[in-house]
Amino acid sequence: MVRTGLDVLFSHRRNVLSGKRIALLANPSSIDSEYRFVVDRFVAEKSWNVVALWGPEHGLRGEMQDQEYCDAFHDPKTGLPVYSLYGKQLKPSADMIRDIDVVVFDMQDVGSRYYTFIYTLSYVMEACQEHHKEVVVLDRPNPINGVDMEGPVLESGYESFVGRYPIPIRHGMTIGELAFYFHHEIGLKCRLEVIEMEGWNRPMYFEDTGLPWVLPSPNMPGVDTAVVYPGMCLFEGTNVSEGRGTTRPFEIFGAPWIDPEKLCTALDRFRLPGVRFRASYFRPTFNKFHQVLCGGSQIHVTDRRTFQPVKAALSMLHVLLRDYPNDFRWKDPPYEFVTDRLPFDILCGNSWIREDLEKGIAPDEIERKWQAGLKAFREIRQRNLLY
Repeated sequence: MVRTGLDVLFSHRRNVLSGKRIALLANPSSIDSEYRFVVDRFVAEKSWNVVALWGPEHGLRGEMQDQEYCDAFHDPKTGLPVYSLYGKQLKPSADMIRDIDVVVFDMQDVGSRYYTFIYTLSYVMEACQEHHKEVVVLDRPNPINGVDMEGPVLESGYESFVGRYPIPIRHGMTIGELAFYFHHEIGLKCRLEVIEMEGWNRPMYFEDTGLPWVLPSPNMPGVDTAVVYPGMCLFEGTNVSEGRGTTRPFEIFGAPWIDPEKLCTALDRFRLPGVRFRASYFRPTFNKFHQVLCGGSQIHVTDRRTFQPVKAALSMLHVLLRDYPNDFRWKDPPYEFVTDRLPFDILCGNSWIREDLEKGIAPDEIERKWQAGLKAFREIRQRNLLY
């Protein structure tokens, strides 16, 4: 069984935090192998001094939906102040950081460039660099393996809170490795320590680790969701539902004007590896098309090793643009604090993918265009890997 950085910390690295004033950045996924919440464990450790709790998008205890803001409050269980790093501020303020010695980061990432927790980490590292504080990252597995990479590398001019730095959509790194990337390649030179996992191998999917899964955000209920997310999050930049408000977010997609049978027949013609598309109807309980009957598809991944989530999503978008030109639309800004660029472009990290899709260029050709950037990133990535 894999031991996370949290388990390793309590096993034989307690001295890392002894005598230090700690700000703990966590969420519901921050549990140990015995299902114990990191906040409870830290507060009970008598040799440590936890002075503040920090929460990312969705909140310390995971109660907030996507893009909901949370103000500061006192945690009713511990009495500690809780500060939000999503909304009014993304970067810790001088007041938040003044009376601490170290920020401990422990959250489950999902392996996609869009997931905001990794940029919360980057802002924390930036603030700690400026104020001469330490960052300790408790590493956790990349749930969709640490080998496969896919998609374009983010280009200059398309930075946002769903993509601050030039990494591909599917990056194949752990949160600890990304911390080293931020440190070595981006220049966030805070005092950094990563508590590495024990027993994790790069080809592992999360189920291979023996660890308990806790949804790291409200619409990431399982590993199956994380597997399709690198592609299906792109639908947030469209007027097509990405399945929020259903029990299978990101695995289900559609809109009231889609003919499910026609859609799935068209998608089957691509013969995409490792995936089947099943005609589906659904009625979202919130988000896009609230309580409106939608037609679409459920994505059934039959072989994770061959499935390419980004290419699959581009194939879906190719069909929607071709077959529903009067209904399909790109979503307008604002999106994730950006007001001057299309959300789809922000997610892609460029505008040329959208432009190619609008021209009817085949997904195979679009995929070929990002290979050079992916190859260059692979070399940079290699020098920051821990496992």
